[in-house]
Amino acid sequence: MNRIRIGVLSTAKIGRTKVIPAMQRAAGCEVAAIASRNAQSARKAAEELNIPKAFESYEALLADPDIDAVYIPLPNHLHVHWSLAAMDAGKHVLCEKPIGLDTGEAQTLLDAAEAHPELKVMEAFMYRHHPQWIRARELALSGAIGRMTTIQSFFSYFNADPGNIRNMADIGGGGLMDIGCYNISLSRFLFGAEPDRVAGFADVDPEFGTDRVFSGMMDFGGRVSAFTCSTQLADYQRVNIFGTDGRIEILIPFNAPPDEPCSILLQKGAAGGIETITFDVCDQYALQAELFARAILDDTDVPTPLTDALDNMHVLETLRRSADLGEWVAC
Repeated sequence: MNRIRIGVLSTAKIGRTKVIPAMQRAAGCEVAAIASRNAQSARKAAEELNIPKAFESYEALLADPDIDAVYIPLPNHLHVHWSLAAMDAGKHVLCEKPIGLDTGEAQTLLDAAEAHPELKVMEAFMYRHHPQWIRARELALSGAIGRMTTIQSFFSYFNADPGNIRNMADIGGGGLMDIGCYNISLSRFLFGAEPDRVAGFADVDPEFGTDRVFSGMMDFGGRVSAFTCSTQLADYQRVNIFGTDGRIEILIPFNAPPDEPCSILLQKGAAGGIETITFDVCDQYALQAELFARAILDDTDVPTPLTDALDNMHVLETLRRSADLGEWVAC
């Protein structure tokens, strides 16, 4: 076998517009089926995306012996349930972030995956696979900016639609769950460690009950990552990595365009000039799919395993608890 036949559970927008087209271009992948709870939606998506099979239920797709793996872009509260169902059906799993609603769910999934060592289960944090992030991390760890001491990151968009799942508190909506998980993930990725303690600050929408703005600080033994994420501010994203002798700025850290070059800025010295490092056009979703497929085909570890997903969820949950208590909380 030289390619993985992937089935997609749901016709979610991120799948239709970003992930599925990228998978169809990725080496080692074939998008073989898509499922929806609505037969018409499944058929429409299959026709528009040139997918061979359409199923009117997730269960029917999972029962197809010709499907090797599934991609799950369902709402947050359904991630663990359908990941478990996919593993029970003998399918590998690529599941959107965050992996679940809390650490209990993440641990349940990790335990199940450990009971199925023949299956690969991966959290879909696509940003980590983009060359700009790989290079930024290499520079930060190599001493190019001195000792890395502080990270500042911002990620926001505006969405006040009460019918949007991101504004439904009971199914895992809110800024911290939807995009704050990136701020947490990048901090752990760059520092290569877990925070000792965190402080969270939430502005809760009185209608939705979700955090429309969430700010946090993570203390990594004296090195600090500070962030803000929001579902009700102007569209913006930026990451700055500061060291004792310079800084790195990632201009489009999360939604890197698949059809345009990306750049990061490198400043060496307190008053040094700024070097622009530009990367060739690439699709981070296609890179993610290729790495997932390669891990299955070669029987190697996935790049973002469930242990990492559990650790990320633990920090997220602790930040949320800190916001509720109004004080620093140990991790």
